[in-house]
Amino acid sequence: MLILISDAFDKSLPGKLEEFGEVTEDTSRLSEADVVLIRSKTKATKEYIDEAKNLKLIIRGGVGMDNIDRDYCREKGIIATNTPKSSAIAVAELAFALMLSVPNKITYFDSTMKKGEWNKKTKRTELYGKTLALFGMGNIAKEVAKRARAFGMDVVAYDKYVEKSDLARMCASPEEAVRQADYISMHLPLTDETKGMMNSELISHMEKAPVIINTGRGKCVDEEAMAEALESGKVSHFATDVYSVEPCESDNPILGCENVTLTPHVGANSVENLLRIGDEVIETIRKYKKEGAI
Repeated sequence: MLILISDAFDKSLPGKLEEFGEVTEDTSRLSEADVVLIRSKTKATKEYIDEAKNLKLIIRGGVGMDNIDRDYCREKGIIATNTPKSSAIAVAELAFALMLSVPNKITYFDSTMKKGEWNKKTKRTELYGKTLALFGMGNIAKEVAKRARAFGMDVVAYDKYVEKSDLARMCASPEEAVRQADYISMHLPLTDETKGMMNSELISHMEKAPVIINTGRGKCVDEEAMAEALESGKVSHFATDVYSVEPCESDNPILGCENVTLTPHVGANSVENLLRIGDEVIETIRKYKKEGAI
């Protein structure tokens, strides 16, 4: 068995995978690989899959699988899976860090202090007592909800596929979820249903000019609509780790906005998470090898 590590994983992973066979990071050997490990950089398109003539299993280290043509994988009899458990804490912590940074004006204070300013009269606000609306109620959102409740926030959520939660009051519609939200944190996979969900129509239902955080998928947000909402004041701040095109292009309308906090899709990039991803990859390969699928 040849395992190709196509993207960046923890440096210890190749050695750990040697029990299963040969391990390579040479992407020119794609046509020989039985198993391919990717993250967000590699796009497993139809053309990519066709080149991988021996491919039996592709594992996405992380949660989102929109960079894999899963329909074509099914057609070719290739197993396509991810590591859904590993990234929850890392992404949740980034989402919460972004949520904390806005009312505490961390980036503002840091930049002005470095300019020699002492803006002590600038007031902060608190998360305590504020309403957080979560979009999606999967593993990551649940970790965010736990942290929000610990900060004394009221947590509501919208997830078409979740009726009840011990961590949040579930809303019947996206419009209900955003109506009284002070903060909105997005944790949605990219599907036909969620693409562009955060758009001008949904934003029009917001009554409190919320802070919106997106650590899910960039294409779930209509970036033109978000830029307009920031300009009009309908949204007070947008903090995002993800973009419609990555790396983020210079003509992205968000880049020209004030009241934004931007990070370069680093939600899953903690040292600890890369180790957890590696462990889940090993479990997955072991499972499918035991079943005789690879």
